[in-house]
Amino acid sequence: MSVTTVPSVTTTPATATTETSPRPRTETPLRPRTAETSPSPRAVIPAPAQGRPTRDDDSARWGELIDAVREAGQYPTRSEAERVTRIVLSALGGHVIGDERVDLAQALPEQAAKVVASQIPATRQLTAAEFVDSVAARIEGATPATARWDVSSVLSVLPKLIGDDLVTRILAQLPSGYALLFGRADLSPVE
Repeated sequence: MSVTTVPSVTTTPATATTETSPRPRTETPLRPRTAETSPSPRAVIPAPAQGRPTRDDDSARWGELIDAVREAGQYPTRSEAERVTRIVLSALGGHVIGDERVDLAQALPEQAAKVVASQIPATRQLTAAEFVDSVAARIEGATPATARWDVSSVLSVLPKLIGDDLVTRILAQLPSGYALLFGRADLSPVE
């Protein structure tokens, strides 16, 4: 298994608001988050596996995904990063359809693939803001700002795991605004 390291990049998320501190975490207190400590895609995650991974490889890939989310989101515990990952992937699973959904599930570790594939496709596409709000509704005590943080913490690590081409295809079927959640510039024209 090869491992890809993403260089450390300090960015100011375009989705940032004037709120600088997220909801308090119940497990351990966190330092306040500001634009300078926003989720960044500098985590180490494995490159897409060649062929079918073994169960041990798949467990390792799941662990590396959770560790990458934990680092990107600065979560105090691995269990919190796993909880957020499952919630965000569950929400995403209802909005990605067709070949992109199949390819997404195949590119993810088995545990993540099951979360995505088990979702019933949404009857209406949500805007990026509505998507964030739907995630906020699934997380106790979340606000739109903390949900944006959680969504970006998960989605920004996916490109290194699933590949930029698949991310581009997924973004093509979602309304504009989702690119920012994946850590990309949103270059679509304003409608």
